[in-house]
Amino acid sequence: MERTSEMGETGDWSIDSHSGRDGTTGAPAVLTAETVDGYWDALMARDESAALATAWSALDCGVPAETVVLDLVGAAQSRVGAEWAANLLTVAQEHAATALGDRVLAALGGHPGYRRHAPAPRGRVTVACVDGEWHAMPARLLAEVLSLGGWRVDFLGAHVPGPHLISHLHESGPDVVALSATLALRLPDAHAAITACQAASVPVLAGGAAFGPHGEYARLLGADAWAGDARAALAVLDRPLPRPRPPHQAVDDLPHLADQEYTHVAANRSRIVSAIVAALQEQVPAMRDYTPQQMQYTIEDIDHIVRFLASALYVDDAALFAGFIAWTRAILSDRGVPPHALTSALDLLGTQLRDFPRATSLNAAGHAAMEARAA
Repeated sequence: MERTSEMGETGDWSIDSHSGRDGTTGAPAVLTAETVDGYWDALMARDESAALATAWSALDCGVPAETVVLDLVGAAQSRVGAEWAANLLTVAQEHAATALGDRVLAALGGHPGYRRHAPAPRGRVTVACVDGEWHAMPARLLAEVLSLGGWRVDFLGAHVPGPHLISHLHESGPDVVALSATLALRLPDAHAAITACQAASVPVLAGGAAFGPHGEYARLLGADAWAGDARAALAVLDRPLPRPRPPHQAVDDLPHLADQEYTHVAANRSRIVSAIVAALQEQVPAMRDYTPQQMQYTIEDIDHIVRFLASALYVDDAALFAGFIAWTRAILSDRGVPPHALTSALDLLGTQLRDFPRATSLNAAGHAAMEARAA
């Protein structure tokens, strides 16, 4: 198998299809197809000057700043992720485009019309990615939109460990924390962050693809609010969030964790991955001729599968693991990897988890997703 653990920053609370709000009377200027295509071409050429000139030109024409942020820069980022998934962009190209988009966002504030209409101050919000989450662009876009909407924003960026987040809350005293997570394997970390913030008496607004298309995991993990995109987040924050619940433990929200299956898989992940790789080498002699890089990619892929199974155990949702397996099969297919490689990995994973009924059921759901995809 090849690596599937790199992914573009898509499917999050950064994009929707509505026009921008800039406080002007009459219809605001809209992005043209020429502008959108020109920005994309500059992004793919890694031409920072051209990308910034295109974004500034839109502002010059009266396109609202929020629209430029979300429907130009953000929409292009979503396309980057989709094209990476389809194997049309390499990991390096995806990273380069993301970095360039981030620099464009940083430079937009220098345009004289960027903050043409200053809204009334609303309060203070901390925007952060949960521990282990490196996809910072969705949160970056959110921070920009909230700032344009009148919020004083502390953007903490990617991969914010829980203790550092809580220290910041005590120092800054925000009205709300906006937590971002793109990958569902971060859900246990997100839950820890949510409960810690609430214990510090700060309500939590959750967003990002990890929390599900309708916020189902945000509700399950006890977040005080959820938003499906940045504009929805701004609307949610138009009204005060409820006071956080009293301090509580993860098992209070998720009683199924008492069976310790998640704890077992999470604690023994390295051993499980090593056992699967060793067995695969016996079943597939060609693996013995893999280059070190090929072997490393295979190990990373299997580790990713085990980690997603652990997250599905955490929230007790077979659909989460099945959806990931279907996505992985499509990704590997686009990269020329035969599906039997993934099927073999699932078979061996089932052997490792045969004494755990919930894990076995989740693995069966993964197999069913493979069969449905093949049908």
